[in-house]
Amino acid sequence: MTATVNELKRLFGPFEGDRDNLPPFDEIYPGKQAPIFRRREGGGLALEMATWGFPGPVAAKGRPVTNVRNLSSPFWRSALERPDRRCIVPVSRFCEWTGEVGKKRKVWFGMTEAHDPLFAFAGLWRPGAKDAADGPFMAFLTCEANGIVGAIHPKAMPVILRPTQAAQWLDGGREDACALAIPFADADMRLID
Repeated sequence: MTATVNELKRLFGPFEGDRDNLPPFDEIYPGKQAPIFRRREGGGLALEMATWGFPGPVAAKGRPVTNVRNLSSPFWRSALERPDRRCIVPVSRFCEWTGEVGKKRKVWFGMTEAHDPLFAFAGLWRPGAKDAADGPFMAFLTCEANGIVGAIHPKAMPVILRPTQAAQWLDGGREDACALAIPFADADMRLID
């Protein structure tokens, strides 16, 4: 996520948590901080930093959960029901890994030149423990891969939101919000060298 604060404002509108600027996040890995937008009480957007990866359930031995794959899972159900636990994760590109173990390489994806290079993933967030210095945490939704991403990573792709869909994700009922969990249009995406 390499967009500036002014680029974020241009695409997503005004928000609280304004800063002079954000550092570029050339690569964001699980367990690392990333910017997110979420609704504040009263309806405005707030820009915050969140750690990528929800603390995992006991069944997963506490390993962080980075992607929301099964929207009907009890682990995600309460967050999906609550618009105040939804967020958008601004992104300027993302990668999937390909190749054999030991020879893996990153393949980067972004928007075509006809579109703004900045977009967002549909995400969920949660606060950290009251007595802990860490948190909040976030994870983003995934869905079936489109043709471009599927050629590299057939299992899934992030749920990509157009700026006009941000309000539906952040404010809609569960059914309306989850209806956005579909593959993004191939015609609007490209591989980035």
